[in-house]
Amino acid sequence: MKLAIVRQKYRPDGGAERFVSRALDALSNHRSLDVSVITRSWEGAEQVNRNVIICNPRITGRIQRESAFAQAAQQHFAGFDLVQSHERIPGCHIYRAGDGVHQVWLTQRSRVLNPLQRRLLWWSGFHRYVMAQEQAMYQHPSLKAVICNSQMVADEIRHHFGVPADKIHLIYNGVDTSTFTPELRNTYRQTLRQQLGVANDAPVMLFVGSGFERKGLAGAIHAISEVPQHPHLIVVGKDKHSRRYQKLAHRLGVAGQVHFVGMQPDTRPYYGAADMLLLPTLYDPFPNVVLEAMASGLGVITSQQCGGKEFIQSGVNGFVCDSLDYEGLRQSVRLACETGFDGFGEQARAKVERYDLRFLSDNMLSLYEQLI
Repeated sequence: MKLAIVRQKYRPDGGAERFVSRALDALSNHRSLDVSVITRSWEGAEQVNRNVIICNPRITGRIQRESAFAQAAQQHFAGFDLVQSHERIPGCHIYRAGDGVHQVWLTQRSRVLNPLQRRLLWWSGFHRYVMAQEQAMYQHPSLKAVICNSQMVADEIRHHFGVPADKIHLIYNGVDTSTFTPELRNTYRQTLRQQLGVANDAPVMLFVGSGFERKGLAGAIHAISEVPQHPHLIVVGKDKHSRRYQKLAHRLGVAGQVHFVGMQPDTRPYYGAADMLLLPTLYDPFPNVVLEAMASGLGVITSQQCGGKEFIQSGVNGFVCDSLDYEGLRQSVRLACETGFDGFGEQARAKVERYDLRFLSDNMLSLYEQLI
């Protein structure tokens, strides 16, 4: 079976890219599959041990570049039995909806914008292009299946595009449960905390993600303020507006508790040093960091707008709040600090143990066999 996986650009810090990389690694063990990657570029240290088709039209302008890549990729579709796209490109056989529904994302983002910004957002030519591509892709006769990584996104797609239920397949992300383990605590906790100047017995929340507005860093900073236990927050990721969030921490009186460490090629030390993941994202279909944190023995505080909420039972392995309910987030942090973190972490690990890379590859292969 000849399979093409389409992802416009690979960045080593991207969650969607990590899913593609893990899926490729898992699928590479199956000799019945001849897997190729259609991409504009593949950055980072990872080597791609498979066929790579570069589609990189030299065109300026955001919309034009998106459109040119889609058209260039489409020229290769006929050479494959199945084309699985991680981009909104009409004509693919399988679409993995890792970015969710664009209209839903714009609606959620509008909640933190002023009236003028909201108007500009909805009238943006780029966003209108993306929504048009999305509509065209879901209506295209070649589309055989849609892979959703959360029930939240599956429901949104049925609601907004009327995709039949038998075309929608819920396949949760896989996580390497042998790499992300509770043993990271023994390996990294003391050393990394010493580097950051954090006491070994201090409560530490972890935020992982680039694009701080969408990932909900403002909510995370608010959540640790006015908490009697004075929890720390380690921020792993990057954003061109980082200073804005540093100023927020100063304004709330928690600057000494928030540690910006930038993008990290290896997040395991930070899972090992932390007590709980705090990710009140504005909109995220299912971030990989939720599974990584849970596999590492961390409970999770996340939002109603995060597909990862489906793995969280409030008060058992974490808490779920609205992304902008700062008081609710603060109460969740306080409750976790008062209760102790070990129980949350044990329940979190138990929840995700079966969602390993074998689980992912078995589900993907089963889908491919259904479609051929």
